[in-house]
Amino acid sequence: MQPNHKILFEPFNIGKLEIKNRFVMAPMGPGGLCDADGCFNERGAEYYIERARGGTGLIITGVTMVENDIEKCALPSMPCPTLNPLNFIKTAKMMTERIHAYGAKILLQLSAGFGRVSIPSIVGRTAVAPSPIPHRWLPDVTCRELTREEIHTYVRKFAESAAIAKKAGFDGIEIHAVHEGYLLDQFAISFFNQRTDEYGGSLRNRLRFAIEIVQAIKAECGQDYPVSLRYSIKSFIKDWRQGGLPGETFAEQGRDIEEGIEAAKILEEAGYDAFNGDVGSYDSWYWAHPPMYQDKGLYLPYNEILKRILNVPVITAGRMENPDLASAAILNGQTDMIALGRPLLADAEIPNKIKAGKFHKVRPCLSCQEGCMGRLAKFAAISCAVNPACGREKDYAIGKADHAKNVLIIGGGPAGCEAARVAALRGHSVVLHEKTDRLGGNLIPGGVPSFKEDDHLLAAWYQDTLRDLNVDIRFSSTVTQDMLLSSEADAVVFATGSSPRTLALGGADNVYTAEEVLLGKKDPGQSTLIIGGGLVGCETALWLVNQGKQVTLVEMQDDILTIGGPLCHANEDMLRDLVAFKHIRLLTDTVVSGATANGFMLKNAANEERVLAADSAILAIGYTPQRELFESVRNELPETYLLGDAKQVQNIMYAIWDAYEVAKNI
Repeated sequence: MQPNHKILFEPFNIGKLEIKNRFVMAPMGPGGLCDADGCFNERGAEYYIERARGGTGLIITGVTMVENDIEKCALPSMPCPTLNPLNFIKTAKMMTERIHAYGAKILLQLSAGFGRVSIPSIVGRTAVAPSPIPHRWLPDVTCRELTREEIHTYVRKFAESAAIAKKAGFDGIEIHAVHEGYLLDQFAISFFNQRTDEYGGSLRNRLRFAIEIVQAIKAECGQDYPVSLRYSIKSFIKDWRQGGLPGETFAEQGRDIEEGIEAAKILEEAGYDAFNGDVGSYDSWYWAHPPMYQDKGLYLPYNEILKRILNVPVITAGRMENPDLASAAILNGQTDMIALGRPLLADAEIPNKIKAGKFHKVRPCLSCQEGCMGRLAKFAAISCAVNPACGREKDYAIGKADHAKNVLIIGGGPAGCEAARVAALRGHSVVLHEKTDRLGGNLIPGGVPSFKEDDHLLAAWYQDTLRDLNVDIRFSSTVTQDMLLSSEADAVVFATGSSPRTLALGGADNVYTAEEVLLGKKDPGQSTLIIGGGLVGCETALWLVNQGKQVTLVEMQDDILTIGGPLCHANEDMLRDLVAFKHIRLLTDTVVSGATANGFMLKNAANEERVLAADSAILAIGYTPQRELFESVRNELPETYLLGDAKQVQNIMYAIWDAYEVAKNI
């Protein structure tokens, strides 16, 4: 362990509960981790136990409903202790006992529910709220106002759920949440709460719901039973469904920092033993679930304020896995504990690896949110784009093969690297051919912008991991049909990738692919026109405008990010907002029809033409799978597999997931 990281492994207390180190598993939606009875299933137990085994001192589960009548969720979606208390205690007890075996502690996160931010795939079209207000995701839905009796039911159910949790071996409770615009937060924020009874009006009235909850839990479970609060000091809400960006000047419609300070003091006085702090809301989702476009450690300036005003511990997440950043934050008085959410999905052993001085061995989280938030919203199941075994640790584990094979892999992109890693772990002899001088494939150009640096870290992680596994990597090696037919390979994996699509614009010599520009092979000049408003086009535009370039983004569809865009709303919303905020000129329903001496010819949907002056045009119009070699030998070899972009141009997640699935069964 590096000396400056020792602070991360010092014990720390929440109330009278001692935590063995400063690492916390941040709460994340437990989709797929429970059964229809509201109890943790085997997958859920293995998921949390794996993070305890990896060295995390405190595990905080994801959203656990305290009842399932007022805001009825389709089951199984999230745990609920009050549905079948006896079975919940029985199944959870086995999980908490195993977590305790590793010296870790665990809090059960109890939730009042979603309210206006309910996920339609889980809750449907009905929604409750403090007042009749618009739904976050469904524009035609107005939420139903909760009755006073329903609020009292929630408070009682919180106390009952906490008592059940205590019997099940949970070391405390976290309340979800006066944060991110969930139901309790909607009560706390005047923008959402228009009630005239004792749960509306003044700040203390709007916090009454959250106050009554902690008081009821303490009365039921004892004053020493710790209760943490998930809390946002600032909302970043510009308007309904509109968030404020970093550096943007706007009028806060949610909770501003001044009120956030006052509210935190009131809630600490009410009995909360820790504040698990962040900022943001579902209207500014890219704060509460930060994409790669947000800075690492983005919550530290806000939680430093909490540290100054509170006497109880402060927990901070927000892309905090780097131990230098994490230890400095504690030493500088910005936080007490470090919460890791998505990073622990990518690599459950982060604390152990840091302690062993091997942070470079940590598989990086890309902040892509494809496998976690994106899948939770779409499919009510949590996993990780770069770690296919996440959320299915036991039934998707890698085992040794009965018979070792010679496996030949063509292509060192994400699919080829993952196939090589898994095949080597299975005990096979693996040779990987890569036509360039480094591993990574499309991670290399994709990781050039500073906000995508984790793509390059993933490529480096693969190279280091494959070296440790004794994979024979042959760089600058082009595999031919004759080589394959004369090889002694038992199985051949074709991960030959894709190539950028090109477009002839009258023979103009200032038309480049995004890959050429990102890799520094071509200079786009001071002004450029990017053809294609998908993910590559938008991210390239953002990268160039951050360099002071003048950028025009041209998209033939009626909107950007309509084809192959990010799955998670947080990523897509932030990228859209950044395109507008950075004054990237956007022309939709427009095609580039040719080039002139003065620039490029544009044609809109009405067939109106004009010339746009620019130093260059950059093509971001997609990729073509490279599968010619596979097609030439697919029936000549006994065992062949086609993976990654060569199979179908998609995202990193499916390249890695498909490779994992195939290689674990070779």
